[in-house]
Amino acid sequence: MSEERKRRTLSLDTQEPEVQEPEVQDRAPREADSREVEQRPSDAWLPSSALPTPRPEEGWEFRWIRTSQLGSSDNINVSKKLREGWIPVKAEDYEYMNLMTDIDSNFADNLEVGGLLLCKMPTERIEARKRYMANKAAQQIEGVDNNFLRENDPRMPLLQPERKSRTTFGRG
Repeated sequence: MSEERKRRTLSLDTQEPEVQEPEVQDRAPREADSREVEQRPSDAWLPSSALPTPRPEEGWEFRWIRTSQLGSSDNINVSKKLREGWIPVKAEDYEYMNLMTDIDSNFADNLEVGGLLLCKMPTERIEARKRYMANKAAQQIEGVDNNFLRENDPRMPLLQPERKSRTTFGRG
């Protein structure tokens, strides 16, 4: 017989109502049980990144620009990126990154590592570039659609082009 049934039987035999106080349990709140509380401090060694990311700055975006490939300089790419508005950052402004620049670098005062030059651009200019590229892509899609639909004949109309793609797997 369970303990609860025994108590009921005893209380019925004596005809005295037995009032039991609920047990008070000393339990920690559920919020205290989390992995963050139980985790040990991280003292594990991690390898450093070959191209560290600079600390974010308000109003600026950073990017590594290719200056050489397979040992030969890529002046065309650097010139193009500089014309787009990328500005090479000065090594003295980012000393916390602890980088040793390339020995035969054309950008001695800047951060160049392994043929890549760290540059920055204002966020507004990057947003303008994104809008330009989205507009150009939309014009290209419209051009393809116009080329496709010019063959359209009212007697036998072509289907409108679909912009969705689906992936299906075989049944079996």
